[in-house]
Amino acid sequence: MPDLTKNAVDLLPEGMLAEQLAAGRPLRVKLGIDPTTADIHLGHTVVLEKLREFQQAGHRVVLIVGDFTARVGDPSGRSAQRPVPSVEEIEVNAATYQEQAFKLLDRERTEVRFNSEWLRMDAEGLMALMARTTVARLLERDDFQKRIAANAPISALELLYPLLQGYDSVAVEADVELGGTDQKFNLLFARDVQAAYGCKPQSIVTLPILVGIDGTQKMSKSLGNYVGVTESPEEMFGKLMRVPDQAMPEYFRLLLGTDVPAGPPNEAKRELGRRIVARFHGGGAAAAAEAHFDRLFVRHEAPEEIEEFDLDAYLGDHGAPVHLPQLMAGAFEISSSEARRLLGQGGVKLDGEPIPAGTLDLEPAALEGRVLQLGKRRFRRLRAAT
Repeated sequence: MPDLTKNAVDLLPEGMLAEQLAAGRPLRVKLGIDPTTADIHLGHTVVLEKLREFQQAGHRVVLIVGDFTARVGDPSGRSAQRPVPSVEEIEVNAATYQEQAFKLLDRERTEVRFNSEWLRMDAEGLMALMARTTVARLLERDDFQKRIAANAPISALELLYPLLQGYDSVAVEADVELGGTDQKFNLLFARDVQAAYGCKPQSIVTLPILVGIDGTQKMSKSLGNYVGVTESPEEMFGKLMRVPDQAMPEYFRLLLGTDVPAGPPNEAKRELGRRIVARFHGGGAAAAAEAHFDRLFVRHEAPEEIEEFDLDAYLGDHGAPVHLPQLMAGAFEISSSEARRLLGQGGVKLDGEPIPAGTLDLEPAALEGRVLQLGKRRFRRLRAAT
């Protein structure tokens, strides 16, 4: 039986979860995720792993896809209003979130609910919900206090968010709710909403926020410091090899439930990479990803498989030279100005040899069939049909 309190930061109210577990009945354990982006990353899996532990212990897992609350925007940890995705984006993200969550959860034993099911209420129902609390109570949250001090705006929608999330707990009859430490106010507020509707308030469990691969800020797609659970094995392994040494204990503890192995930090990172890749892609993929990493970053060779790029559209009339900034913009999806900057710095290679700094044009014959390389990890084999 797993230790359901391992790695928890808060167990509130004190002693309640222990009493619930001692009672011996299956608990309804809730986790809500707003599908505001397309990917679940390793930071999300810290809470999902805890949810899986409750599931393995025989409790009923309720995964709430916040397709309605995503249109409001969670103010947790925000110094400004969160951008709201379109309805179409939310629908697409909601579908991918479920599939990604089932990489960790048992699909057959997971109750998936969309909170638009009960939050798409009429005006009378919404007013009844708003009457359950006060503005003063909502403004107690630290995020809002900081904005008030900075004279930054707070939208009425953001004030409504904790009420809506709290009503989720009423709708699914939650006994326990999980979340990151940044969700503490929302989780506690849900107890108030449950009590206002005559329900027994839930206990809450908060988990640590995983730092990103930059080692400084929390893992976030918007910050570019994340590892997505659907990323390729090679990309996943390569990103994990960039985790700073000081962050390794946290990664092992929160993602693998163990201590950092003794030995050189680089070997510990390889172990982390192998185990995480194997979790989401299998052991064979982990070995191949490590071999790919060694080929690129240890032996400085090109990868075995390189995506081909059509050179024809960039060939000038009558055999005129190819303009490299334009070619790079198409091949690597960067701007022409960024391509010029990289060429000026000598950061672009052709078949492993640096293109002389300042070179902006090359003859087609000098490009056909050769490998264009940008940085250490981006390669395109150039092919022309004409």
